[in-house]
Amino acid sequence: MDCKESQLATFAGGCFWCMVKPFEETPGIIKVVSGYTGGTMVNPTYEDVCFKASGHYEAVQITFDPVIFPYEKLLEIYWQQIDPTNSEGQFFDRGQPYHTAIFYHNQDQHREALKSKKVLEESGRFEDPIVTEILPEATFYPAEEYHQDYHRKNPLRYGAYRQGSGRDAFLKEHWSKEKDLKSKLTKIQYEVTQNKGTEQAFKNEYWDNKKAGIYVDVISGEPLFSSEDKFDSGCGWPSFTKPLQPEMVMEKKDLSHFMLRTEVVSTKTGAHLGHVFNDGPTTGLRYCINSAALRFIPIEDLENEG
Repeated sequence: MDCKESQLATFAGGCFWCMVKPFEETPGIIKVVSGYTGGTMVNPTYEDVCFKASGHYEAVQITFDPVIFPYEKLLEIYWQQIDPTNSEGQFFDRGQPYHTAIFYHNQDQHREALKSKKVLEESGRFEDPIVTEILPEATFYPAEEYHQDYHRKNPLRYGAYRQGSGRDAFLKEHWSKEKDLKSKLTKIQYEVTQNKGTEQAFKNEYWDNKKAGIYVDVISGEPLFSSEDKFDSGCGWPSFTKPLQPEMVMEKKDLSHFMLRTEVVSTKTGAHLGHVFNDGPTTGLRYCINSAALRFIPIEDLENEG
């Protein structure tokens, strides 16, 4: 591609060995280079940075196509690779070279970096303050060749380092799907969708909802059922004769509670929705679905919801 179309992004996230792979696996990434930035020494070596207080950070510099992969998406990846609350370094690496920082290359990047940091601070994901710095770009010096693409050259040592440093365990704890869902869903929504729970009949949100609209997956927003196919089955849960599109749900054999039933699962998210029975009108089917697995969008809001 024309180099004029590409941009640079520079991130310090502790040991630069661990900061290459997450970015290079992304479409739109042209090159990822490990190096040193933010210090005063010209052309520093690894020994200068780590043992002679040159003031540099270990960092990666990314050449990317913003049309294919915008800067804000790079920021999302960056935050999910580090402990942004550690002011002393990263995991078992301590000292200036291992501090975290975002080095912005223009005012748009500066604005996006500040915005992403604020979003993270307000998310409640971390109890301690976010200490990652946002700094103007500085001269970037590529590291020695043996540091480049270290994860490919020394995969066993790389894997052992990541695990032994505590980085992987930390990221799993703070960025796992389970944690994300628990922060996004209410207690009953999580219990139903993830643990195949069942809410109370006649005491759930949509069992007697008669408004026109669609019902979407509470996790992904994928459309699942329509009010046109909803009927009063007398069971106390939302009941439908069919899904909006057959491929949006999957059916699985359910032998729990000493019964033979057919479970209904969201194809997109794998969330438990409810069960389907052979006693419905028109189609002969009754999709008995938990309100907690759904979000209702009234017909007048469909356009705004996309």
